[in-house]
Amino acid sequence: MKKESSNFQFALCIEHGGCEDLEKRKIYQILPDEQATQEGYLRVVDESDEDYLYPESYFVRVELPRRAKDAWVAAT
Repeated sequence: MKKESSNFQFALCIEHGGCEDLEKRKIYQILPDEQATQEGYLRVVDESDEDYLYPESYFVRVELPRRAKDAWVAAT
């Protein structure tokens, strides 16, 4: 099944709170998690290549250009 790049969401890390699995000024993929979002968290695929919950305040959501999204999908 082909992944659709339009379904992917991304965020720029602006704070890491001392967490070694996040890098400031790096873009991360956000995975859907409505409950986490309601509680002020984002589910993010971090440097460990696993998804974890982090405070939403650590990130700013960004919209990547279509070409960048397509490249991200091709690399996963």
